[in-house]
Parts: sequence; structure tokens; C-alpha cells
Amino acid sequence: MNEETLGFIGLGVMGEPMSGHLAEKSGRPVLAFDLVPAAIQRWQDAGRKAAASAAEVMTKADIVFVSLPSGRHLEALCRGEDGLLAHAASGKVLVDLGTSPPSLSRALAAEFGEKGVAYADAPVARTRKAAEEGNLAITVGATPELFARIEPLLSCFASDVTHCGDVGSGQIVKILNNMVVVGTVVALCEAASIANASGMETQTLFEAFSKGSADSFALRAHGFNAVMPQSFPERVFSTEYMLKDVSYALEMGREAGLATKGASLGAELLGQAIDQGYGDQYWPVILKIIGERTS
Repeated sequence: MNEETLGFIGLGVMGEPMSGHLAEKSGRPVLAFDLVPAAIQRWQDAGRKAAASAAEVMTKADIVFVSLPSGRHLEALCRGEDGLLAHAASGKVLVDLGTSPPSLSRALAAEFGEKGVAYADAPVARTRKAAEEGNLAITVGATPELFARIEPLLSCFASDVTHCGDVGSGQIVKILNNMVVVGTVVALCEAASIANASGMETQTLFEAFSKGSADSFALRAHGFNAVMPQSFPERVFSTEYMLKDVSYALEMGREAGLATKGASLGAELLGQAIDQGYGDQYWPVILKIIGERTS
């Protein structure tokens, strides 16, 4: 096991710190690739090996981790003319760390399975800071045997790794988690806007919330750190990324024949924020949209 070569494709906002922890803590060589030359240069400056293409990573690595912005990017990487499926070989493992539709995860797992490649969906949660500190939360969809094999590697950059069931289940939990968080933050933004219009400071409101039944992780992580100071930096978790996740939840709801009105409202607000130029900012920037409605 210790002789295995690990591969990592996607050295973006989350992928760069995750891959760094993997290289430092796994005790195994990590071969990485990214389309951005600067990201590759930083990787090589740290004394690590880079590949010339994603195909090279798939060819040379035994376990390949992929961290991409969306299911659309993942599908192109895997099913493209010179994609990962074209270079798949029996005995390898592919782990998707991004957020993709569960249906895509299951379809890719079947396609890679035909070539003898084991597949796991392992979408990561929490912030860029958590990625830098190695304290991400990961929900995993995989067979018990595969989970046991990859869990020690995922723990190199995550403090909480949960096996949720077979392929696709990790995505289901991650997507629905974000759907619930958006709904909670919408309520916090509305409460803050109403309180401000009524002459009360957001800090006073949220401190009172934290001592009562309205307390939540969303209040502490997003309310106090973003909504209260109105701090919405870029290169955190953007409005566009969150809309993608909520859109996946809405798609799942439609497939189930359910009316998901709360999630639809969250998607509407996120879409409006993007339309007003906030797409790259930290997604609780929806406060600005809600504030306009109550002004």
C-alpha cells in the first residue's frame, strides 16, 4: 500500500491545500496536474512532481483524486476524447472530491467499473481556511471496502470523514447539506435586514440568537463571520458555486416529484446576486439582495 502513487487533478481554491496535505501526510508520492501554470509552478516549487496532462496522472497513479468546480467539468475530464476513461486500467481508484449530481456519480462509477476502476464520490465541505488547516468534512459514497482503503488518505486533509453508503450517497448528503445551509442563511439575512430597519444592530440580534433556539452552525460560521460584518471576499465559496449545489438539489427534487419551495427561493436569491455582479463573492452576499427588498 505504501508504494502506491497518488494522483491529484485540480489545484484550485480547495484542491491546492488538499493536495498539499496529501503530499505531506500520506507518505506516498503525489503526481499532480492543473490547467493553470501558476498552480503547477507552486506545486513544483514545493519539490513535488507534476504531470503534463490529466491523462498522465490517470496512467501513472494508482489512486487519483479529482477536485473540479462542477459535474460538467468532471464529465468533460472523464468522458473527453483523451479523458480519464480512455486511460483507465484495472485496479485503479478514482475519487471525486467535487460536488456533482448523484446520477452522474453513479453513471461514471458504472463506466469506470467496466474497466476495473473503483469509484468513490467524496465531496468536501467547509471553507478554504478549513482546507488550509486540514479540517474539512467529507461525505463518501463507496463500497465499504473502498471506503476503508481511501479513508486514511482523505483524513490527511479532513477531520470528519463519513461513509454515507454506496456511490452517489456522498453527493446526496453534501448537496442537501448546502440546501439546508442556504435556507438558514436566507432566514438570518432576512432577520438582520428587518432588525436593522427596526433600529437594532445585527450583532445584538445574532448574539441573542446564539443563546436561544435560533443558534446554529450557520449562525456562527456564516452569520457572525459574513452577514454581521458584511464581509463577502472572493476565493472563498462563491455565489456561483453555491447556486450550482442548490441547483443540483432542485434537480433531485424534480426527479422525486417534490415541490421544494424553500430551495427555489434560495436559488432565486443566489441567481439575483450573480446578475448584480456578486457571482465571485462569498455567497452570503445574498444579504445585499434581501436588504434591497426591505429598504
